[in-house]
Parts: sequence; structure tokens; C-alpha cells
Amino acid sequence: MSDTDEKRRYDRVLLKISGEALMGDQGYGLHPPTVDRIAREVQEVHSLGVEICMVIGGGNIFRGLQGSAQGMERTTADYMGMLATVMNALAMQGALETLGVHTRVISAIPMDQICEPYIRRRAVRHLEKKRVCIFAAGTGNPYFTTDTAATLRASEMSCQAIFKGTKVDGVYDKDPVVHPDAVRYDKVSYDEVLNKHLNVMDASAIALARTNNLPIVVFSLEEPGGFRGILAGEGTFTEVSDFG
Repeated sequence: MSDTDEKRRYDRVLLKISGEALMGDQGYGLHPPTVDRIAREVQEVHSLGVEICMVIGGGNIFRGLQGSAQGMERTTADYMGMLATVMNALAMQGALETLGVHTRVISAIPMDQICEPYIRRRAVRHLEKKRVCIFAAGTGNPYFTTDTAATLRASEMSCQAIFKGTKVDGVYDKDPVVHPDAVRYDKVSYDEVLNKHLNVMDASAIALARTNNLPIVVFSLEEPGGFRGILAGEGTFTEVSDFG
């Protein structure tokens, strides 16, 4: 057994990434080398025996709020955003299975010809068989973000934590890209995130995580090996939880 196995903090986790994380340096769409790189990060953690769920946003293809802001009816725009998440999930599935990782795309909106419908007990069984479950189409309802969908699925799957991969290495008191003096938190409570309007997840997702005592680990997806390292409690990250 390796040192990482011995220090592994979690046995079942959910990885939440944005759709924008898949587009690399492009301004739109999917960047296959970036998708492959993230798939390898997932494969490394999966090889440790960790059961992994994933939720991927759709902002690299279509974002419901932006469509609504441009005059499109909100419900229609949100459904279009959900379909974008299915496209991203299929791309990630293809990359993972190329690496030999058995994967299931599970959609909240039934589309039987390309993926499975969401059935909780079946999804749990997939995890027990060490298949990566990629949950697509959000919650299946408009007006809910993929952040909320991630927290909901993590709760239903009895995950021990949500790992949110971002472009920065944790939660800061202000945008570190704009403000060089921004301060990173090592730990922050759910209430602080809500009260200080810290950019972690939307309020519904944070409230649901708090209700279910589900930690959120925010880390940089840009750091090679970061996902595996953070799982062992190494590297730089912020943990959102009730602590102290």
C-alpha cells in the first residue's frame, strides 16, 4: 500500500468543474488536450480505489443566465444549458474510457440512446463497482445551477466531500486575479461564505452542503497532480465546512 493510500482522507467524493475548465485557452467549446489532462487527473485518483462522481458545467457551450439576459425565455435557456452539460459529460466519458476507466453518464433528463436516466440506487451500485459516474443535465429543473446539482448528487450518493476544481488554489477574500493583496483562507465556514459573498458556489448549494454537513474543498485544477495530492491532505486548498 502506498503512502498516498495510507493518508487518503476520503473514499467517495464528487468532483465539480466548470464547463469553462474544458475549453483551455480557447474562448468557446471543448479543447481535447485539456479534457484529456483533466481525465488523467481523475484516473490517478480512481487508481487509488476512490469512488468518484463528477458534475461538469456547460458554460463553455451555453449558459442559461446569459441566454436569458439576451432576451431568451429563462426556462428554455436553462434547458439548453442542461443539454450543454450532457455534451461535456460525453466528452469526459470518452477521455476517461480511453484511459481504461469505466464510466457512466447519468442524465437528470432521460435520453436513453446516449446515457442512463438518473436512478439513485443504480448510480450507487455503479460507484460500488468502481465506475466513475458523471451526472449531467443538472437537477433536471430550470433555475438551478450545476453547483446546486453537484451538492444534491453528492448528498444523495453519500459522498464525503465535494472537490471543486477552479483556476485558483482556494477561496480568497477578493478576486486574486484583480487584487494582488487578496488573502487566501485555509478554512472558512459555510456561514462566512454566505455572509461575505465569497465566490465558492451559489447560496443554494452552500446552504444544502451546510444542512448535510458536506465539506467543500476548493483547489486549483491547473496544478498537475493536484486532485490526488489534495485528497491526501497535501498541497494548497481551502476547505469550506463547519469547524472549530
